[in-house]
Amino acid sequence: MTRSDVTAWDTAAAVPAQRSVVTAGTWLQIPSAAPGVLRVRPLTGEATASYVQRLAAAYRLTLPQLLDGAGITLHGHGTLPAAELHLNHNAARHLTVLTRTPLPHLTHTLPRLAPNNDAHSTKAAAHWKRLKAGQQPVRACTLCTRHRSHGITDTAWVRRPPHRLVCPRHHQAAPDPRLTTTIRTWVVPELAAAHHAHQRLLRHPRAATTWTTAHAITTRWYDHEKHLNYRWHRRLNQLCEANPHLTSTGSASPALLTRDLVIYPETVALARALATLPNRPHRTTNDALILIACRLGLARLTPNANDPLRAFLTYTRH
Repeated sequence: MTRSDVTAWDTAAAVPAQRSVVTAGTWLQIPSAAPGVLRVRPLTGEATASYVQRLAAAYRLTLPQLLDGAGITLHGHGTLPAAELHLNHNAARHLTVLTRTPLPHLTHTLPRLAPNNDAHSTKAAAHWKRLKAGQQPVRACTLCTRHRSHGITDTAWVRRPPHRLVCPRHHQAAPDPRLTTTIRTWVVPELAAAHHAHQRLLRHPRAATTWTTAHAITTRWYDHEKHLNYRWHRRLNQLCEANPHLTSTGSASPALLTRDLVIYPETVALARALATLPNRPHRTTNDALILIACRLGLARLTPNANDPLRAFLTYTRH
């Protein structure tokens, strides 16, 4: 290869603003499962369809064009976040060749990629499949996405665990799949503080169980306007004022779309309190309630007999 050839290659693989557009006709001349020129890193927990869409955008192609050029047959139709792209064994291998990324790394970052059927199929195929509401991904932080996409797109969809609800670096969150735009959270600084507290909670051996319990309790309080209603209403108003698009969403009310975000600081605080209760000398439910009230920043906490927190404390004491 001559020096001029090397220079031409480097120029073509440079930043997006300097990269020439790869047309569909040119791409389709590349042999099946040929290594790609561009490197697009997946986001942690990203939906397979989201990653393939971002990869296609990097080549200035549609998703069907990219898959066809990679030798993968696409079946059905779908759109994110209501549907996901499922790849069989050979299709996943074609994707690893195209992206020049080992399959273990891709399956680690793309939770839905791991092929579990059609392992003996000789054809590389991808299928669109609808997802239930609880399985749908949410919008990823737009700035994180743009960084991982060479500035080409800011749209990605991820399946985020609870401890990644908020992006503390860019102050964005998307607590519900029905939100097509992320929520700016800089107006509520306690959300970033809760994110860091949640990372500390993860070190506790009972982090998962206490988080599930705390989330169920605070969700019940939110829905029934108990204990922290004034604080949560104020936080909801702050988020709506900073994110006008919340009030224009017709599918659901802002109170429902932002519920997990609004209750997040108190959910983390309650989970951390519940995780430490067994190691402290609280012999009665009232002693535990005093500690929890302190952790939640309340002067007192007097739940009735039907309150989920009192029921949980009573059950654990017995």
